Amino acid sequence: MFVNILIVLIVFLIMEGVAFYTHKYVMHGYLWYLHKSHHRPREGMFEKNDWFAVLFAIPSILCIYSGYHNDTVLLWVGVGIACYCPAYFIFHDIIVHRRIKIKYKFSSRYMKRMIRAHQLHHSTSEKDDALSFGFLYVPKGLKLGI
Repeated sequence: MFVNILIVLIVFLIMEGVAFYTHKYVMHGYLWYLHKSHHRPREGMFEKNDWFAVLFAIPSILCIYSGYHNDTVLLWVGVGIACYCPAYFIFHDIIVHRRIKIKYKFSSRYMKRMIRAHQLHHSTSEKDDALSFGFLYVPKGLKLGI
């Protein structure tokens, strides 16, 4: 069981890198036509960018299904991917973008840094001008003005 938990944790951490590169090169690349809705004021509850949640769920579902039915490590890889999803949703959609209204004001340095980095990312509505593509980690060298 220790190995399975370790796999879940490692995959969770790897997902931040996957999210960074997917965000920078896919979402701000050839799938910009879906993602650009996220850099513009939202009209209604959903935006085209929300399709990425569906796209990102597919590998997790396939890994869990295959791993469960074939008794392989893919089960735990899928669980690691699935664990990243609520962390992303809570941070990105609830804390930063307030898609679900909360009154809590964050005071920790980590949260202030993460929120500011994401606000910096959204300071442009253009495909090529954005900075800070991570979701749960901000490199030390990024100047945030805080």
